Amino acid sequence: MKKTIVSTNRLIILAVMMVMTISVRSAMPLGSSKNAMSYNAAKHEALFLSDKMAYELNLTAAQYEAVYEINLDYLMSLNGHGDVFGIWWDRRNADLRFVLNSWQFDKYMSLAHFYRPVAWHAGGWTFAVYSHYDRGRFFNAHPKVFVTYRGGNSHRDPRFYAGRHMPKPAVHHPAPPVHRHAPAPAPHHGKPAATHNNRHGSDRHMAMNTSRGNGGHFGRR
Repeated sequence: MKKTIVSTNRLIILAVMMVMTISVRSAMPLGSSKNAMSYNAAKHEALFLSDKMAYELNLTAAQYEAVYEINLDYLMSLNGHGDVFGIWWDRRNADLRFVLNSWQFDKYMSLAHFYRPVAWHAGGWTFAVYSHYDRGRFFNAHPKVFVTYRGGNSHRDPRFYAGRHMPKPAVHHPAPPVHRHAPAPAPHHGKPAATHNNRHGSDRHMAMNTSRGNGGHFGRR
């Protein structure tokens, strides 16, 4: 009888521990695994990618801000190899379809460094855009939401961008020259990649870099 009571108590304890473990895992925020990018790393990678998309796809200022938000949401959702082309990659494509016009979206899908921007290699993240553009090269100033947006729009509402009005360009933009001999991107291992921001150490320097020259892509409109 005593052994039966002990066995029953052990089963109850095991069951409680399993429930607690499941609850903790379900409560973990996106991007909380050891392979996930930090918020700072994700936002600087999203900025670099979005800047190049703005240039090649001729985005308006409103589109640029939305694209940055969408890219940040996607990058912050990555926890491992299975997430690269998982549900949040599908969500990114759906959101971009709402934001871009038809020729922009068609061109986006034809450019692998935009359509498949991230890969998992040798235990870390690599970013295809660095095989086309030198690190630290920017065409536009930061989007206004770069400082304030911390992710979550498309996670809270799968149609967040469906009803969002934004002017869209009606003309094509010539493709920029491609840097085919750029060094291969270094894997990301849970810390910010060696981007322009890490070298300068502050967003102030990044703003100086992005606003150099003729005032940025949007300043010419």
